[in-house]
Amino acid sequence: MNSVSISIDVPDIDEGVRFFAAAFGFAKSTAPIPGVVVMNAGNTEICLLEKRPGSKPSLHAKDTRRYERHWTPVHLDIHVDELRGALDKALAAGAKQEQLFEDAKHGSAAFCSDPFGHGFCLIQRRQ
Repeated sequence: MNSVSISIDVPDIDEGVRFFAAAFGFAKSTAPIPGVVVMNAGNTEICLLEKRPGSKPSLHAKDTRRYERHWTPVHLDIHVDELRGALDKALAAGAKQEQLFEDAKHGSAAFCSDPFGHGFCLIQRRQ
C-alpha cells in the first residue's frame, strides 16, 4: 500500500518547527540530516525542508522560492474540532487570517497563511 507525507519548504528550519508545533501541535519526530525535520501530524508526516529564499526548486525552473504570501495549487487542510480555538492558536503562532467562513449547518472554515507565505485552511469537523 502506498502512503503520503507532505513536504514544506521553509526558510529557517527552527522557525518552521516552532510554528507547526505551536500552531497545530505537530511533534518533531526525526531530523535525519541538517535542514530536514520530520514532524508527526496525527496520521500524516510533515517534512520541513530548509531552503534559502531565491533558490530554484529545480535546475530547469524559472521561478525561485519566495516566502511572502504566494499562491500555490496545493495547500494543507487542517481538520479541527473547535474552529475559533484552533484559529486563535494559529494566529498566536504567527499565522495570518485571510477569510472566515462560518456555517453552523455545514461546518465553518478559516482561510489562512503561515509565516512562510503558504496558504492553509482550518476546517471545523461537523459534530
